[in-house]
Amino acid sequence: MPRKNIENREDISLLVRTFYDKIRADKEIGPFFNEMITDWEPHLEKLTDFWEMNLFGGKIYKGNPLEAHNKVDDYFGNTISSNEFGIWLNLWFETLEELFEGENVEILKRRARKMGTFLMVSIFENRAKNK
Repeated sequence: MPRKNIENREDISLLVRTFYDKIRADKEIGPFFNEMITDWEPHLEKLTDFWEMNLFGGKIYKGNPLEAHNKVDDYFGNTISSNEFGIWLNLWFETLEELFEGENVEILKRRARKMGTFLMVSIFENRAKNK
């Protein structure tokens, strides 16, 4: 399949759905997602909103990613580490490169790397606060 630029919500939706198919199947990080998310369709729409807003602007996403990830880490007994974030990021890069090309791919790689760092720092700060 020829790769194309990421141009619209449909492209973001394809990216998100393909990516989370990989996440859900991953032996190391899949259980974190599969146990916490019971209804995937609304979650995938919310994630599509998030990345669409992140790339194209607008105010369509409603949620608090820091709070959500802190709750997941609490639920799993503070076991999320940089290893899980690394797997997540590698799968994100892999999915972007399989499906798309162009500047928006590079933008979404940079934003995911930055977001992963913010989430990881937030998790560690949350752990320290809750000791």
